[in-house]
Amino acid sequence: MRGLKGKVGIVAGGGRGIGAATARRLAEEGACVVIGDINAGWAQETAQLICDAGGQAVGVMLDGTSAASQANIVQAALSEFGALDFYHSNLAGGTEGDIDILNCTEEVLDRSFAINTKSHFLASQAAMPVMIERGGGAMIYTSSGAATSGNPMQVAYPMTKNAIHALVRHVARKFGKQGIRANAISPGMVMTEALSQHLTEEYAQQFLAQLPHTRLGKPEDIAGAVAFLASDDGQWVNGQVWHVNGGSVLRD
Repeated sequence: MRGLKGKVGIVAGGGRGIGAATARRLAEEGACVVIGDINAGWAQETAQLICDAGGQAVGVMLDGTSAASQANIVQAALSEFGALDFYHSNLAGGTEGDIDILNCTEEVLDRSFAINTKSHFLASQAAMPVMIERGGGAMIYTSSGAATSGNPMQVAYPMTKNAIHALVRHVARKFGKQGIRANAISPGMVMTEALSQHLTEEYAQQFLAQLPHTRLGKPEDIAGAVAFLASDDGQWVNGQVWHVNGGSVLRD
């Protein structure tokens, strides 16, 4: 990628899975990475692996649903590396108890909005003023194929992920002239550590049989797309939702 060397970025939810793979890829491209995770130990472990491989990274605790915690991770980027060029807002979760509209509780809905919508809202508020003052930067959000494919078994998660698409378009329209690029990546079925623990081999094979591809997704597939959007190669991509899914959702 062109233009990642020496850039400074935050990866929220970077302790495991897609976030960890993205942090590693960004560091391999020469970026300095601040990794945030609700599990600080995971964030620090991933950061140490990057440093051991010759990269630059630090790991900190991040509660993405807290404005103070979001402000703290932005400050960590400034304190450790002196700048902030991009923020990959990658938090997701809160799916336990999330079933159809007639059986999903208000508590489950509130938790899903906090993790899957509010966290991205707060990340934007914390990071964008710093990037605007610097002359620009990139906000990169993680959505989900569930936001657009239609899911009969979940209601809150798809709703809250779909809200990210509106956030992307708002940020791009409002702040594009100030150098801010906002995009989202909508992953398909990506075999993260967490998914592998809960997904049966039978279900995985059934999903693969319907997929117009030879395999299911890997965290590194998403990492490559994030790296592009953070880099100078992605400078003219703004306000988009990219479906990186092996063809499970086919859209313009």
